[in-house]
Amino acid sequence: MIRPDLSLPIPATIESAHFIGIGGSGMSGLARMFLERGIRVSGSDRADSPSLRALADAGATVYVGHDAAHLGDADTVVHTGAIWPENPEFVLAKERGLAVIHRSQALFWLIGGRRLVSVAGAHGKTTSTGMIVTALQAMDAHPTFVNGGVIAQLGVSSGTGDDELFVIEADESDGTFLLYDTSIALITNVDPDHLDHYGSRDAFDDAFARFANEAREAVVISSDDAGARAVRERISHPNVVTFGEAAEADLRVSGVRTDGAVEFSLTHGGSTVRVRLAVPGHHNAINAAGAVAVLLALGHGFEDAARAVAGFEGTVRRFELHGVRRGVSVYDDYAHHPTEVAAALTAARTVVGTGRIIAIQQPHTYSRTQLMYREFADVLETLADHTVMLDVYGAREDPVPGVTGELVSSAFADPSHVHFVADWQEAADYTATVARDGDFVITLGCGNVNLLIPQVLDALAGTPDEPAAGA
Repeated sequence: MIRPDLSLPIPATIESAHFIGIGGSGMSGLARMFLERGIRVSGSDRADSPSLRALADAGATVYVGHDAAHLGDADTVVHTGAIWPENPEFVLAKERGLAVIHRSQALFWLIGGRRLVSVAGAHGKTTSTGMIVTALQAMDAHPTFVNGGVIAQLGVSSGTGDDELFVIEADESDGTFLLYDTSIALITNVDPDHLDHYGSRDAFDDAFARFANEAREAVVISSDDAGARAVRERISHPNVVTFGEAAEADLRVSGVRTDGAVEFSLTHGGSTVRVRLAVPGHHNAINAAGAVAVLLALGHGFEDAARAVAGFEGTVRRFELHGVRRGVSVYDDYAHHPTEVAAALTAARTVVGTGRIIAIQQPHTYSRTQLMYREFADVLETLADHTVMLDVYGAREDPVPGVTGELVSSAFADPSHVHFVADWQEAADYTATVARDGDFVITLGCGNVNLLIPQVLDALAGTPDEPAAGA
C-alpha cells in the first residue's frame, strides 16, 4: 500500500495521464472526466472489467496487467493507495521524474475552485452523493460530480456539468478528504473503520471536526449516529444542520414504513412532507434526509428538494438485483462493514416477504476481519437465515496467519447457520442446494464477490427444486 503524499506538487497543466488501477469505480470516474477535458488517457488494472471496456470505448488506452511499458509518453501518473511501491509503472514514473499524484490530488485538480459539496462518512456516502446529484439534475441544475459507485439511472460514476457546482464522495479512510476546499460538508456518520491510518479514535474524530470546521458555507451532520454526535461537540462552525430521527434534528425523519419501498415523513421548519423512495431500507430514509439538508443549504426549496430526492433509483452494487432463478432472487451489495451488512440485510428483510435470506459474505481485508470477525458473525447470524462464508479478499494487504473466512464462521453461536467454503464453484453449488422458491440470495463485500453471481445463477438454473436435506 502507498500512503498518499499530499505535499507533492500538482501539475498546473496535464496533457497525457496514465492511471494505475484505472478499473476501480472511483479511478474510472476520474479517468472518464480527464477524457472529457480532452486529455489523453491510458491506464492499467490487474484484471479485465466492464469499466476497462467502457473506458476503451470512450477513447482511453487500457491494459490488463501492470508493466512499465504501459507508461508510454504520459506526463502525469495517477495512482490509488491500493498499489504496492514495487508496481513497475509506479517505479518507472518515479525514475523518469514524472508528476506522480494520488487520485485525491487528481480530483482536486479537476475541481479547480468550483463550489464544492463533499460527502464523507463510514457508510452511505455513495448513496447520499447519488441522491444529491440526481436531485440536482431533476431540479434543472447541472453539477459536475465524482461518485464512488455508478449511479443507476445515469449509468456512470462521474459526469461533467456546466454550472459552478461540483459534488464528490470524499474519502476519509486515508485523510484525503481534508485536501479539498469544501463549501458544504455532509457527514453521514462517523464509524472508526480506519484507525490503521489515524492511529487513534481521537485523531479520527479530530479529522472529521477539521473537515467540518473548514467548510466555507455549511455543515450537514447526522443527529442519530453516536460517532457523529461526538464529532459535533468538536465542531465550531456557525452553520450546522442536523438530520435524522432525533427529536432535536433540524430535518427530522419520522413515521418510517419499510414494507417494500421506504416511506417516511420529513419535517423542517414547521413543514412536513411525506416521502416515498424508490430504494429499500430504513437507512435510506436517513440518507435521503441528509441529501435534502444539503439541497436546502444550496438554496433549494424544502418540498422541491424532497420530491427530487425521492426520484433516486439507486447505485450499482447497492442492493442490486441481478436475476431470478427458480423463484430465488439474487442480489449484490457493497456492504463490507458490520454496520453496512446490517443495513443491507435489514433492507432485504423488508422486501423478502415469507422467504429466507441467504447471505454470501466475502470478508474485506485481513485487518478489518481480524478486528471485527465477531461483529460480522453476530450480524450475519442475527439477520440472515443462512450464511455462506467465503475467504478474505485481501485487497492491498498481505495475508495474516489464521485470519480467513473460517475465523468469522467459527464465531457463529450455531454452526448450522453458516457454511465456510473457499472454492467459489463449491460456494455457488452449495447455495443453489440451500435456496428455495421465494428466498433472497445476497452477495456482500466490496472486493470481487459480485463476480460470483453468474455462477450462482447458473447453479440455481441447473439445480432441482428440492433443497438439500436439513436446509
